[in-house]
Amino acid sequence: MRALLAAVRRPGVRGRSTAAAVVVVAVALAIGAGVLVLLLQRALITSVSDAADAQAFEIASQVQEEGRTGLTQDLLENARPSQLIQVLEPDGDVVASSSRKAAGRALTTLRPAAGQELRSQVGEMPLLDDDHAYLIVARGARHEETLYTVVVASSIEAQRETVSTVAEYLLIGYPLLLLLVGAATWVLVGRALRPVERIRARVHGIGADQLSERVPVPPTQDEIARLAVTMNEMLDRLQTGQETQRRFVADASHELRSPIATLMAALDVVVADDSGQAWQDLQLVMGAETERMRRLVEDLLLLAKADDEGLRMRRTDVDLDDLVEAEVRRLRSASGPEVRQEVSAVRVSGDPDKLSQVIRNLADNAARAASGVVRFSLSAEDGQAILTVEDDGAGIPAAERFRVFERFVRLDASRDRGSGGSGLGLSIVQEVVRGHGGSVRITDSPLGGAGFVVTLPMAGR
Repeated sequence: MRALLAAVRRPGVRGRSTAAAVVVVAVALAIGAGVLVLLLQRALITSVSDAADAQAFEIASQVQEEGRTGLTQDLLENARPSQLIQVLEPDGDVVASSSRKAAGRALTTLRPAAGQELRSQVGEMPLLDDDHAYLIVARGARHEETLYTVVVASSIEAQRETVSTVAEYLLIGYPLLLLLVGAATWVLVGRALRPVERIRARVHGIGADQLSERVPVPPTQDEIARLAVTMNEMLDRLQTGQETQRRFVADASHELRSPIATLMAALDVVVADDSGQAWQDLQLVMGAETERMRRLVEDLLLLAKADDEGLRMRRTDVDLDDLVEAEVRRLRSASGPEVRQEVSAVRVSGDPDKLSQVIRNLADNAARAASGVVRFSLSAEDGQAILTVEDDGAGIPAAERFRVFERFVRLDASRDRGSGGSGLGLSIVQEVVRGHGGSVRITDSPLGGAGFVVTLPMAGR
C-alpha cells in the first residue's frame, strides 16, 4: 500500500512505471474477471438446461408411447433433487408429478405443441413456498388423441451461488493483487534505476576541472550499462576537446607573441630615432611581421568557424587544373625548388577560394620540406579528382602522419616557425577537404619525400 501511495505522490519514472503497471493490470484483471464470471455462469446454466432438456425428452417419449400408465412412480424415481417434474393435461390439470408440492397446480402456463419445446425462467414460485430461481422447460407429447405437457423445473440457485462465491473471491483478491503488483513494480523499477541514480550523482559532481572523472559502469550489460559507457565516452570527448582548446589557445598565444614582440621592438627603435632612418630600415621587417600575424589570425578564424558551425562555402564548378597551374606558376616565379607537373583537365564542385587555399598550403608545405624538387599530379579516377603534391625532402614517418594535421604541429626543422609555417596550414587543408566531401592522406613519394594525396568528388557526382 505504501509503495502504491508513494508512486502516486512521486511523479518520477519509478512512480509513473508503478502507476502504469497497476492501471494496466487493473484493467486486464477487471476484463478477465468479468469474462470469467460470465463464462462460468453460462456454462453452469447451460449444464442445467441440457439436463432439463434430456429429462423432458425422456419423459415425453415415455408419455408418447405408454401414456400416463405408471408415470407417477417413474417421476418419483427419476427426478433429481434439484428438479420438479409435472405432466399436465390440455386443461392444465396435473396428471403426475415428482413431488407432492407440485401435484396441486401447474408450474407454468406454457403449452407447447407435440414435439415442441418451450422454456422460461422465473425467480419466485409461491406454489413451492420458496423464492429460488428456476429454469422451466415444457415439452409437448401426444398419446392417442390427448396432448400432454411435460414440465421440468430445475433450480439454478446452486449455480448462482457458485458464481456469486467466485465473484466474491475475485473482489477480495482484486485489490490484494493490485497492491502486490504495485509493490513489486516499485521495488523492481527502483533496483533497475539505482545505477542510473549513481550515474546521475557522479555526473552532477563532475565540474569543468574534473573531466577526468568517470561514471561507474554496472556489470549488467544492459541499456543502463550502455548508457554509462556512452556517458564515459562523452566525458572522454569533452576532456579531449577541453585539452585541445587549451592547447590551441596556448599555441595561438605563443604564435602571436613573436610578431607582436618584433613589432613592439621595431616601434621603440623608430620612436627613438629622430632621423627617420630606422623607419626605412625596419619597414620591410614590420610589414613581414604584420602580414604574418594577419595570416595567422585569418587561419585561426577559419579553424574556429569550422569547429563552431562548419565551413560555409560558395559552391560552383571549378576547373581544378587551372588552380593547380596557377600555383605551379607562383612557385616557379620564386627562387625555390624545381617544380614539375602532370596535370589533366579535371572539374570539381566547390569553393574556388578555399580550394586554392588548399593547393597553396600544400605547395608551401612541400616547398619548405623539399631538397630540390616539388611535383604536382592531377587526374580523374572513378568519378574522383586525385591531386598529389610531392617533395623530395626527408619525408614523414608513418607513425607521425596522423599528427601533421593537428594544429600548431611541426615535426622537424624544415617545418619550423623560422621557415614561415605556423603549423595551421595542414589543419586548414583537412577541414576544407572534408567540407567538400573529400579526404586527404599522406604517402611515401617516389621522389623520396612525402606525398599528400587529396581526393575530391568531381562535378556532378
